[in-house]
Amino acid sequence: MAAPSATPSSRTGPVVVQPLRRRHCAACRAGPLRMLVLEDGAPRCLECADLGHLVFLPRGDTALTRRSREESGLSAVVVRFNRRRGRYERQGVLVEEAGLARAERRCLADTEARRRRRARDARRREQEDARFAEAFAAEIRRLFPGCPPDRARDIAGHASVRGSGRVGRSAAGRALSESAVTSAVAAAVRHLDTPYDDLLMSGLPRHEARRRIAATVETVLRGWRREGTGAPGATMPDPPVASGMAYPDGPVRL
Repeated sequence: MAAPSATPSSRTGPVVVQPLRRRHCAACRAGPLRMLVLEDGAPRCLECADLGHLVFLPRGDTALTRRSREESGLSAVVVRFNRRRGRYERQGVLVEEAGLARAERRCLADTEARRRRRARDARRREQEDARFAEAFAAEIRRLFPGCPPDRARDIAGHASVRGSGRVGRSAAGRALSESAVTSAVAAAVRHLDTPYDDLLMSGLPRHEARRRIAATVETVLRGWRREGTGAPGATMPDPPVASGMAYPDGPVRL
């Protein structure tokens, strides 16, 4: 998919593009350009667009970016087209050098306060994550009373890692829906209690590997749904010889 020729829109001033292809300035023919401005569909270098005196600040430091734009009379957003996502994404900003220097001094002045605030936020998130993992584990034990407590805690901790994209962090997972909790348990059983990973490593397609171990997964889940089967010394029931039953848990990232 090629990048669109239209200039990306912005309500925050000029927009500068990092081109994916070799482009030259339509005015002075300089190039290839690392950054350009599209004027009436034609590329212009920063000098010809009257932005050559600005310096580039990459994204990453939110406070420095915000303050640099506050301290600069002129600034521009720098974007690049992401073909996979089909959209422009911000890469940083162009700001006045003096404005950047003033912003750096402001950030340096309150570095300690911001460090402490980040530490407090991190502790708060850790506490929230711990409470959520405990609630997720409790819901596993409610739905699967035969699941060993240690195993339930391990499954909950793995499925609910912040930023992992796993089922525990989905909207359904945060709501502790039965389908999401069951999906997390089934995924753990699939990877730890069946030869599923070995089948994938042998080159077997994922859907065929799931089909082969579906009966075993269902047998384990059915046993854990019965009270007491997860007690110490309990044995896992043998999987049926041929059931053809696939567990409908859907895709789960582990």
